[in-house]
Amino acid sequence: MKDKKITSLWSHVHWLAVLAEQGSFTRAAASLNVSKAAMSQRIAELEQAAGVPLVRRTTRSVRLTEAGQQLAENTRGAFGQIADSFEAVREQAVSPQGTLRLSAPVALARQQLVPRLPAFLRANPRIRIELDLSDQLSSLSGEGFDLAIRHTSTPPANYVAWALCGVRSVLVASRAYLDRHGTPEHPSDLADHACLHYPRRQSTTVWTFESAGRARSGPRRHVVPVGGPFAVNNSEGLREAAQAGLGLTILPDFSAQQALARGELVQVLPGWSPAGVFGDTLYAIRPYTTHVPRGVQVLVAYLREALKEGFTAA
Repeated sequence: MKDKKITSLWSHVHWLAVLAEQGSFTRAAASLNVSKAAMSQRIAELEQAAGVPLVRRTTRSVRLTEAGQQLAENTRGAFGQIADSFEAVREQAVSPQGTLRLSAPVALARQQLVPRLPAFLRANPRIRIELDLSDQLSSLSGEGFDLAIRHTSTPPANYVAWALCGVRSVLVASRAYLDRHGTPEHPSDLADHACLHYPRRQSTTVWTFESAGRARSGPRRHVVPVGGPFAVNNSEGLREAAQAGLGLTILPDFSAQQALARGELVQVLPGWSPAGVFGDTLYAIRPYTTHVPRGVQVLVAYLREALKEGFTAA
């Protein structure tokens, strides 16, 4: 059985951890919404109970002693877990609420997420969403994002990743372009065509194709160098250039979906699957934490249901 005197000091230990984090009695007291005198008194009581100095005070700064630093470090994780557990319990009493900061690729967000978010917000009126459109996977925790939507084959290992749906890549062109230049029948034919592509660091751009079925003859995988009059690091830009008849391009199915349905683009080489240009899965990801806010859980569940059928690309 634990010493009652020690258990009465748990809040004192928490205040010490806050002091270590804030670096001054004034800032720590403000963080805890208590007076500076109360803060100083609690630390003095903790030092008396511990029997060793925990804090070095000077006229300009406050630093923890080795014993104080050890105590603060060893208990910080436990207090963090308590805070997360309490927040999880508190959330059960209320509907999902608060602001969710969401990051997503430009084309995916404009074409697939934004049209679906109004229904989610109507069903969850206490949630607000701040959507940042970016094709770059930046530091989510460093920039304050709660969640990011990304299409990739390998989500970051230090992130929690929820698979939302599969993503295919398709080779497409306008009917007008194909009427003028002919329709490729094999990936090797692309060397003689205008190919619109993502700019890469390599001096030569190559596209890789894999046979969608059993190859009757020849290799199942084919790599071909390509080039063309236009390159852009955005699938919407590539799609619009292809619609204008500039050449062939590879798009993720969520970007090609509507243009294919309207007949503005047609799929080329349907027996071959482009590989390695885009990821093959759409993920919702966030940095690992022991507690996932309920609003994030509800949004991920909604997106999983809304996107479960994937994207019809042809």
